[in-house]
Amino acid sequence: MPKGAPKTDHVWLVMIKAMHALTRYAAAGIEGTGLGNSDFRVLEVLLHKGPLPVNTIGPIVNLTPGSISIAVERLVEKGLVSRVESAEDRRVRMVALTAAGKNLISAAFQRHAAQMRRVFSELSAGELRAFEMALKRVGKRAASLMEKGSAVSRVEEGDQQ
Repeated sequence: MPKGAPKTDHVWLVMIKAMHALTRYAAAGIEGTGLGNSDFRVLEVLLHKGPLPVNTIGPIVNLTPGSISIAVERLVEKGLVSRVESAEDRRVRMVALTAAGKNLISAAFQRHAAQMRRVFSELSAGELRAFEMALKRVGKRAASLMEKGSAVSRVEEGDQQ
């Protein structure tokens, strides 16, 4: 690491603190919609990607198979989504926004997007683009290390040397 460069453990701490602040700020805006965080994420994905199989939504919004099933059931009961068998494969259940769901998430997402614009207004377009790319690279690297099973083993090896 070049001399004078920030230590990675400090960068991680700054990132975690920023993420907590950003999450609290976003959650406060989402609470005003009457939706929980996971319900908001499910509806947002359906708004932007259209109808999807239940098992496809879970990984996109970071919910386990059990949690996505419960979230979809809750949204069906509220009349915000419909769930039907796929015409191509009866084993697949498709989830789609209802008119009420689309109206709710469209307005909620507009408010959320405005909140995020306010947060990131401190960054220029170039800084925002660079920040996004750096986060993607770091996230992909961490995922790659997890897949290789090296998250703990290599750290422990490095600590022993």
